[in-house]
Amino acid sequence: MNNVVLIGRLTRDPEVRYISESQTAVATFTIAIDRPARSGQEKKTDFPRITVFGRQAENCERFLAKGRLVGIQGRIQTGSYTNKDGQTVYTTDVVADRVEFLEWGDRAQGGSGQFQSRPQAPAGGDMGIPEGFQAIQDDDIPF
Repeated sequence: MNNVVLIGRLTRDPEVRYISESQTAVATFTIAIDRPARSGQEKKTDFPRITVFGRQAENCERFLAKGRLVGIQGRIQTGSYTNKDGQTVYTTDVVADRVEFLEWGDRAQGGSGQFQSRPQAPAGGDMGIPEGFQAIQDDDIPF
């Protein structure tokens, strides 16, 4: 079984490229995940590289940015390549089957570093809502 679930913050904006033969989008980004700290030890952080394909990759480019909190579900994939010095470099990536956007919107006012929990409509009224979804008001939510 090869299954991984991660929650972390993007360390930079996603980079998107397209596979030339199929024009499939491929997004890559790195997330920061804190390790549980043991008493008396310094906190450590892991930085796994995430790879996303297709429509999800395009949505990652459109809606994710450095610092955003995301949930990732996917699999571990290892590989290797030979660098320009002739040395073999081994890689470990997470290939995401599912990317959950856990924070939306811009940073809150006052520089608190917190994100708003839902998108705020710009002056033009377009919230950049993905195709097939519609905006709802808090009063429309039954709970």
